[in-house]
Amino acid sequence: MNLHEYQAKELLREHGITTPRGVVVENTGHAEVATGYLGGEKWVVKAQIHAGGRGKAGGVRLVNSVDELREAADALLGSSLVTYQNAPDGQMVSRVLVEETLNISRELYLSLLVDREHERITVVASASGGMDIEDIARTAPEKIVQEVCDPLMGLQDFQCRNIAFALELKDKQIVALTKLLKGLYKLFTTADLSMVEVNPLIVTDTGELVALDCKISVDDNALYRQKKLSELRDHTQDDPKEAAAHAAGLNYIALSGNIGCMVNGAGLAMATMDLIKLHGGAPANFLDVGGAATAETVAKAFKIILSDSKVKAILVNIFGGIMRCDIIAEGIIKAVQEVAVTVPVIVRLEGTNVDLGRKMLAESGLKIISADGLTDSAKRVVEAVS
Repeated sequence: MNLHEYQAKELLREHGITTPRGVVVENTGHAEVATGYLGGEKWVVKAQIHAGGRGKAGGVRLVNSVDELREAADALLGSSLVTYQNAPDGQMVSRVLVEETLNISRELYLSLLVDREHERITVVASASGGMDIEDIARTAPEKIVQEVCDPLMGLQDFQCRNIAFALELKDKQIVALTKLLKGLYKLFTTADLSMVEVNPLIVTDTGELVALDCKISVDDNALYRQKKLSELRDHTQDDPKEAAAHAAGLNYIALSGNIGCMVNGAGLAMATMDLIKLHGGAPANFLDVGGAATAETVAKAFKIILSDSKVKAILVNIFGGIMRCDIIAEGIIKAVQEVAVTVPVIVRLEGTNVDLGRKMLAESGLKIISADGLTDSAKRVVEAVS
């Protein structure tokens, strides 16, 4: 689960990390109130969406007067901001963050994430902040420093100093960075985060360290014990189909193709999408209905898939291990009848009672195409949309 920038910064401040002073604005009329609180003559207006690349897309604007602030807020609020991370549809801007401006001496990069290879929390830092870290990793990997944290000892002072030296910080800045990193590490572990990224972490003209921007992702699997954080979820930022799937307990990710996929098991779902691509098709989604799919689950899955107007055919790929294939076939038949599916449906069943399941599909009188094997099913569904 992603947080908005203003929500992430509230968490940073709770852990003693300095951020710019800011006010969240939900309508243009509140913009002038923000300036009265912040003071000054220049401000930054930042669209609050769950996507990077806002600056390049016009979602971050420097304004030099109240009139310019009002115009910027009016232009952003209610608009759909399209960035390289959320193209082509973009995301709705329902809030903007108005912040004070600061005099920047340097821009640094800092993040904490879970390193899957080491199975440890890892600190990633670079003296080249304010840029896409992926570009730095590709063009100048020597500019990136990492420190892997011991799960028992946590982030150690010597590791903080290593990072500070790599970032060319000096004197009191080393102490400040150590405090900042310890605060981030505590936040990461206590809030069950999967990532926290401060980019840029700026050095002001007076030598202070300030988190100018921040992204935070919370581990979805830990939300049951992070009640306060789970309440911060902004469903307006989610794809409507993904939000519906989340409510139904399904694992769904929207893609840009025209072949709907309904599969039980994440690994099988990935293999199914790979084969569709291999044979010239384009998956419209990733959808894992789970190992114990029922008629109700399948019906919900069909409804979510068909809510995507781009879907021209559906591939159902089920391995009946926990659930028998005849029960799965019964669920598919009921779901197709209930949802009134009009696009071609290709079904591949394997597992217990597979012959009975295929017979039930064949005798259902519905336009359900039974496939023999995974490759055959992929070919058939690609042909159906050709």
